[in-house]
Amino acid sequence: MRDYIDAAAFKEMILCANAALHANTQAINDLNVFPVPDGDTGTNMGLTMTNAATELRKKDFDTIADAASCVSGALLRGARGNSGVILSLLFRGIAQRLKGLETAGAAEFTGAMVDGVTAAYKAVMKPAEGTILTVSRLASAAAAEAAEQGLERSLERAIEAGEEALADTVNQNPVLKKAGVIDAGGKGYMVILSTMLASLRGEVSSETLSEPAAAEEKKPAGTFTEEKVEVPEQNIFDTVFTVRKKDPNVDFSAFVSYLDSIGDSLVVNDDEEIIKVHVHTDIPGDVLAESVKYGHLELAKIENMYLQAIDKLGGRREKSTDDLYGIEEELEAQEQGEEPEAEPEKEYGVVAVCAGKGMEELFLNNLGADNVVTGGQTMNPSTDDILRAVRRTPASTVFVFPNNKNIIMAAEQCVGLTKKKVIVIPTKTVPQGVTALLNLNVDDTEQQNVANMTEAIGQVHTAMVTYAARDSEFDGRSIKAGEHLALIDGALLNSYPDVDSLMKDLGNAAERFSPEFITIYYGADVQPEDADDASAVLKARFPDAELSIVSGGQPVYYYMIAFE
Repeated sequence: MRDYIDAAAFKEMILCANAALHANTQAINDLNVFPVPDGDTGTNMGLTMTNAATELRKKDFDTIADAASCVSGALLRGARGNSGVILSLLFRGIAQRLKGLETAGAAEFTGAMVDGVTAAYKAVMKPAEGTILTVSRLASAAAAEAAEQGLERSLERAIEAGEEALADTVNQNPVLKKAGVIDAGGKGYMVILSTMLASLRGEVSSETLSEPAAAEEKKPAGTFTEEKVEVPEQNIFDTVFTVRKKDPNVDFSAFVSYLDSIGDSLVVNDDEEIIKVHVHTDIPGDVLAESVKYGHLELAKIENMYLQAIDKLGGRREKSTDDLYGIEEELEAQEQGEEPEAEPEKEYGVVAVCAGKGMEELFLNNLGADNVVTGGQTMNPSTDDILRAVRRTPASTVFVFPNNKNIIMAAEQCVGLTKKKVIVIPTKTVPQGVTALLNLNVDDTEQQNVANMTEAIGQVHTAMVTYAARDSEFDGRSIKAGEHLALIDGALLNSYPDVDSLMKDLGNAAERFSPEFITIYYGADVQPEDADDASAVLKARFPDAELSIVSGGQPVYYYMIAFE
C-alpha cells in the first residue's frame, strides 16, 4: 500500500487519467442536457487534459511540486470550455499546495485537493451546486477527513463520496432534473479521480490504457453538413511538389507508373527543366523519397484532406500550408526564448471568437476587430488559442468577445498571462458580440466602454436554430435526431419537423421582446432563397421592425437571430 506520491507516480497518475478520460469521452458527452451539436463536456475535458499529458511526456521531474506545476500550467493554457477551465483551477490549487514538496502523503495530497476546490470556487462568479464543483468539493472533504487512515484509503473515501454526490446532482440542478441525467463535468472528474487511484495502486498503466495519439475532435452528427462535405477514407494526403531534373532528357515514365499505383487524382507536367506533380496518396513520404531519383526536390506541399474535412464538419477553419508561415514565426520566437507579442500601436484592440467565413469577415472588415479566433459551439478554443490572438493584437488594452457562454471562462484566464491589459466582455452569443462591438468608442475611457458594451449586451435577445444531434428526452418531451430545434436566450423552445413552423413559433415567442431591429445570420447549410423565406415569416410577424439578413456562413446553426 502506497503511503506517498512522488513525481514519477504523479506523472503516471495524470497520464492514466488522461487516457481514461478519452476512453469515456462519448459517455460523458451523452450526459449533456440538450441534444444540440455543441462543444461537449467530455470533449472539452479530454482536450484540456491532453495538454497536460503532452507536457508531462517531454521530461521527467525530481519532485511532485515540479510535476504538479507542469500540469497546472499546461491545463491553464489548454483549458477549453467551462469544464476545462474548472479542471485547470482544481489542479492549480493542488499545485500551489504542493509547492516545495518532494513527495506528498495523505495529509498533503488531500489538503491539496481541498485547496484546488477552494481555488475553483473563488474563480467562478456564481458557483452552482449540482455540478463538478459540488462533486469535487464533497469528494475532497471526504478525503481530508480520512487522511489519518492513509493515502489510499483517503482517496477511496473521496471516490465513495464523489459518486454519491454525482448521483445526487440530478436532484440539485433543475436543468439536469428535466433531462434526467447526472452532471457531465462531475462524471469527468470522477473518471479522473478513480483512475488516479487505480494508477497509484498499479492496477492500470498509461501503456496499457487505450489512448489516442492525439485528441480526437468531435464531428457533429447532422443531416445537412455531411451531405456537403466528403470525408476521404483513403489517399488522404493532397501532395504537390516540383523536382528540378538532373538530366533534361531523363525518362521518368517509371515514376509516373509508380505514382499511378499508389494514389489517385494524378497530374504530371513535364516543364523541360521541372517535373510538376499533383497526387492524392496515403504515403507522401515515400513519394518524395522516390522523386529524388529523378532530380532535386525543389518545393513540396502536403495537406491532410481527412483532417480538413473533419474541421469543416466541426465548424473550424481547415488548416493548410499557409498556416506554416505563422508556425515558423512562432517556433523561431520560441527558439529565441520568447513568444512574439505585438507592440502597442493604439490604445484599444479587439479579439473576437466566431466561426464561419461570413462571420469572420463581419468582425474583421466591418466591425474593426484586430484578430478572430475560430471557434464556437462545436469547438471551444483553448485559453492559449485566445492568448495568442491577444498577443498578436497591437494595442495596450485588448477587449475579448468570447461570443459563447462556454468560452468566457477560458478567455478570462488570459488575464495576467500577457503584459497587455485584457478585458473580457461577457458576450454569450455572436449577435451579442456584434452589438457590443458596435458600441466600442475609441474616444471613450475604458470604464465608459465597458459600461456601454455591457449595457448593449442586455438589449440583445438571441434565437438559435439548429438540429437535434441525437434522440433525447427533455422536460417530458421526446426529441428525435435530425429535428429542427429552436432556442431563445439558451432555453429550448421546442423541436419542429420544418423551418416554417419553427419560425412562426419563434415569432410568437419573440413578441415579448417588442423588437425594433431583427438581424438574421444564416449559416453555411442555408441557401439565400431559404433565408429569404425564413425572414419573410418574421417580417410578417413584426412589420414595423427593421430586418436585416447577413450571410454568416456559420456551421451547426442554420440561423442565429438577434432581436433588439
